[in-house]
Amino acid sequence: MTIKLIPFQPIHFQQLLDAVTSADFLMQWAGPSFDYPLTIEQLETYRTTAEEPNASARIYTAVDKKSGSPVGHIALGSIDLKNRSARIGKVLIHERWRGRGAAEIMINETLDTAFQELRLHRVSLGVFDFNTPAIAVYEKAGFQKEGLLRDIRKTGDSYWSLWEMSILEEEWIKWENKSK
Repeated sequence: MTIKLIPFQPIHFQQLLDAVTSADFLMQWAGPSFDYPLTIEQLETYRTTAEEPNASARIYTAVDKKSGSPVGHIALGSIDLKNRSARIGKVLIHERWRGRGAAEIMINETLDTAFQELRLHRVSLGVFDFNTPAIAVYEKAGFQKEGLLRDIRKTGDSYWSLWEMSILEEEWIKWENKSK
């Protein structure tokens, strides 16, 4: 599978609207960034904020290089060039592409942008503790667990705990060299 990341555009909105079928899924995908039900207006605000001069986010749609079909969505946000850090978020793989290695490719492409293009030192992310497939992908990419934020989000009548994970520039360089 070959994937490339392209800027998130209005033509990609419908795939996200179709994927987000419940308030729980929206929370799992985006944390408290959006309100359920997800709307075109929310996505337009999200997209245009990233296009402003000196924006602190890059928002991508991952597409299959052969067909051009959308594979998923990913964002590199909280970009802080002074402290050389950023945060990966809103990682979503469209259903027909799940289990085919798309998440790993998307994470690696985003880390390439963070460490090679932006020259960052640290990239972090948060993942709910029950999302074991995502945790496995992040660990395979070199992320390390830093700590568990217990009962950080209330969803319905239950609370969800979140793993904070990160990868540092030197860890990514070692990982890159091992994977070649």
